[in-house]
Amino acid sequence: MRLSTTDYPDHLCAVVFCQGCPWRCAYCHNPHLLPRRSDCSIAWSDVLAFLERRRGLLDAVVFSGGEPTLQPALPDAMRSVRAMGYRIGLHTAGIHPRRLAEVLPLVHWIGMDVKTRFHRYSEITGVPGSGERARRSVELILASGVEHEFRTTVHPGLLPVDTLSELTDDLVRLGVRRYVIQEFRPTGCASQALLERSGAGYCGAELQRLLAPRFERFAVRAA
Repeated sequence: MRLSTTDYPDHLCAVVFCQGCPWRCAYCHNPHLLPRRSDCSIAWSDVLAFLERRRGLLDAVVFSGGEPTLQPALPDAMRSVRAMGYRIGLHTAGIHPRRLAEVLPLVHWIGMDVKTRFHRYSEITGVPGSGERARRSVELILASGVEHEFRTTVHPGLLPVDTLSELTDDLVRLGVRRYVIQEFRPTGCASQALLERSGAGYCGAELQRLLAPRFERFAVRAA
C-alpha cells in the first residue's frame, strides 16, 4: 500500500495492491505481484485501520495490482471503503470481464490498460484469448458511464508506431474518447531485449501530433 497523487487523477489516494495476475507482459514493472500468494501480504483489517486513521486526509482508495478483479472479495472490500467516505478507483487490464461488471457500480473512476490490438494480445500477455476479454472489458467500461481513462504502455520493441496507430483506430471505433500513452519504465522489467533497446524519443512530438486529434482527451505520461 502507498500514498499517491498520480494513481487517481486530481485526488490524493491510497493505493491497495492486490496480489496475482495470470498475464505475463514483458514490461511489467510489478513482477512481485504476479504470484497469487506473497510472504509480504498485509491483512485487510490492517488496511481498514490505516484508512480509518486517514479519514479526511485522503480523497480516494485505488485498488491496483496485479489484477484486482481476480479477488473474489473485491466487491465487499470496495463497499467497506465506500462506507468510510472514500471515492473508489480501480486499475485493471480487463482480465476478468464478469467480475469487472460486478464492481463497476461501486467504482468512481477506472483506469484500464490496453496492451495492443485485440487480435494480437497473446503476443504481449502470453495468454490465448486475452484480447477478447480485454475488448469486452473496454465495452463494459464505456457502457457504464463511470469516469475512466484507457492507457497503453509503449515501447518500440512491442508496439511499432504503425501498430499503435491501428490500435487507436480500433479504440476510436469502440467509442474511446480519453486515452493516455505511457512511456516504458525499466523498473522490474524482466526482458533483456526491451531493456537493451532504447525507447527514447518514441513519444515525441510527431507521434503526439498523429494521435492527439483522435481523442477528446489525450496525454503522454512520462516514465
